[in-house]
Formats: sequence, C-alpha cells, structure tokens
Amino acid sequence: MPTPSLTSDDLPSESTFDLRPLLFANMACTMAMMAFVSLIGPISRVLGLQTWQAGAAVTVSGVLWMIFARPWGQLSDRLGRRHILLLGTAGFTLAYWALCVFIDVSLHLLPSTLLGFIGLMAGRGIIGIFYAAIPVGGNALIADHIEPKFRGRAMASLGAANACGLVIGPAIAALLSRYSLSLPFYAMAVLPLLAFLALRFKLKGQELHLKQAPRSVRLNDPRLRRPMAVAFVAMLCVSIAQITVGFYAIDRLGMSPTDAAQTAGIALTMVGLALICSQLIVRQLAWPPLRLIRVGAVIAGTGFAGSLFADTSWGLWLCFFVSAGGMGWIFPSFAALAANAVEASEQGATAGSIGAAQGFGVVIGPLAGTLIYALDPRLPYLVAAGLLLLVAAWPAAKPYKMR
Repeated sequence: MPTPSLTSDDLPSESTFDLRPLLFANMACTMAMMAFVSLIGPISRVLGLQTWQAGAAVTVSGVLWMIFARPWGQLSDRLGRRHILLLGTAGFTLAYWALCVFIDVSLHLLPSTLLGFIGLMAGRGIIGIFYAAIPVGGNALIADHIEPKFRGRAMASLGAANACGLVIGPAIAALLSRYSLSLPFYAMAVLPLLAFLALRFKLKGQELHLKQAPRSVRLNDPRLRRPMAVAFVAMLCVSIAQITVGFYAIDRLGMSPTDAAQTAGIALTMVGLALICSQLIVRQLAWPPLRLIRVGAVIAGTGFAGSLFADTSWGLWLCFFVSAGGMGWIFPSFAALAANAVEASEQGATAGSIGAAQGFGVVIGPLAGTLIYALDPRLPYLVAAGLLLLVAAWPAAKPYKMR
C-alpha cells in the first residue's frame, strides 16, 4: 500500500494548536542558559580560571548543539516531537542541577583550576546536548501543526519567547548574585523542571508526522542551502557582536573596563528588547519568509554598519538595537523557509540541519570575531554588515514545493 501523505488540509490552522507550553519551555530554558553566560566571568575569577577557559566553558555547548541537533531531529521523526521535547527538558533539568551543585561546592572548597575547568566544561557540555533537542523539537512541532502560511508567525512567537529569556535570565541572575554566586543557579534550576512539567501535562501528544515513514535529509540538500546559509550567517553575526562589544567599548569609546562592562551589558539588553519587538511585528505580518529575510538583513546590516561610526555609548546602543531588530525578522524566517521547502516526513531532520547550522555559527563566531578584531576593532562589524547585505542580495531560486 502506498504511504499516505499529509496535505494542507491535514494541518490544523494556527488557532487550533496551543503554542503556550512550547513558548514557556523555550523561554524558561533560555533564561537558565543565559544566566550561566552572565555569571561565568565572576565564577571563573573566583575559581582562578583563565579567560580562555571561561570562553571554552561557554562555547562547548554550541559545539555539542551543532553535533547533536541533527540526531535529535532524526530521532524526533521516529519517536515523536513531544517525546524528544520531554527527553530534552528532563536531561536539561538533571544536568543543570548537577552543574549547580558542582559550582556551589567549588565556590566553597576552591578545587584546583584543572578540576574546576573540567567540571564546568562537562556540566555545560551535557546541558548543551540536551538543550539541542528543544529548538529542534519545537520547530519541527510547529511545522507539523501549523499551515505553511502561518509558520513564520508561529516561529516568530517562539523567537520572542527566547528573546524574553535572553533579557530576563541575566537580569534575575544579576539581582540574585548580590547575595551569592550560587543562588542564581539554584533559582534558575527550577525553570527547566517547570518547562518539563508544562510540556508533560499541557502539550498535546498528537503526532501528525507519524502518518508518513520518516525520511532522512542530507546536510547538503539543495532545498536547504539558503536557509542553512542564512542560519549560519545570522548566528555568526550575533556571536561576533556579543564577543567584541566589551572590547569595542574600551578601545573605540575609551571607557574603563568597569564602564565598558556596563555599556556592553546594556547593549546586550537592547538586543533582547529589539528581538522581542521585531518578532512581535513579524507575528502580525503576512509576508513570505524570503521577503522577511531580505528586509531583516538590510536592517541588521545597516545597524552593524552604523556601529563603525559609533563614538558614544548611546550611539552603540542604538546601532545594536537596529541590528537586533533586523535579526528578529531573520531568525523565525529561515526556520519557516526550511520547513516550507520539505515534506512532512522530513521536518525533524530538517529542523536538525538548521540547528546544526546555527550551532556552527555559535562556534565560529567568537573565534572569528576575536581574530578579526585584533586587526581592527571596526572590522568585525564591517564583516557582519557585508555578510548580511550579501544575504539580502541573494537572488531568488526556483520555488520549491510547498514554499
């Protein structure tokens, strides 16, 4: 008997699928992830770690996200999206609690530098493995349940939830760190547990994609070349900006390290606010993904180009806000573009491929940004602007099925 295929009539409309459990889970896990990033500097100083060791503890999660995104996506095609989301949040919760205990004990006992480094790397790495399942499963679930014309809007809602976590997580960590460096971790460790419970009891178990046998998707599949390239460039540019903004404030704006840290923190907060605002705007638009990518790339590229001429903290904050505003149009759109290019039986593997491209950008961005910055502080922003303008100018290809 032939394998039945899903048609647009099989897909529920946007209003019949409840995104709220998925949105909450993504926001909660992002808050927990970003709390670690915001506190790694003070923790590394207490434990006697060098700067590169702190950077490695942050980067390892991106490496493992890149490696495990595709296996998680393929596994979701076989076992179901909900099952993978539950596995991801459960593993995230256990790993985060283990890291909390290790950090708390280490801050009191002050172990050797090597032991502290190994513990942070192992904890952060295991968290990265399980975290990779969450965006992959979420994007595939949206592709299963939302009609193609509504997918960009749904993924923008998911992006706005992540952006809320990006802003709120570091803010809460900073507030609680006044009492102890361990307290923020214990507070944040509750969040992935709540995410697991929300998905367990509120997310419907219907798996529409199981009507078809799962099909693998090659990493170099021509249908995914554009969305994967855009995903890589977007994460590369964001990572470059994150790693260089503090140095830029010192070298170009002439600030002290303390003032530069405050300026960088406000700039990254502006990034989160701009992502929320822009993705809420995308939520209201009915534009196709490719148009959103092009317009967003022009806006983001303009913001990065403006950073070349910023000579005050306010100017830098404004440029970062504009750049992130454009990125907010790009992030949900490349995921929607990829989902619309493939069949229902390929959504999990496709989401994994996009996740791998994003993870690769997270890995390459900090290294490339610091190397380029050494040549000229303005060069990373010039490179980011150039890449985004190339994305905007990329000519349209022959439309794929379901696009």
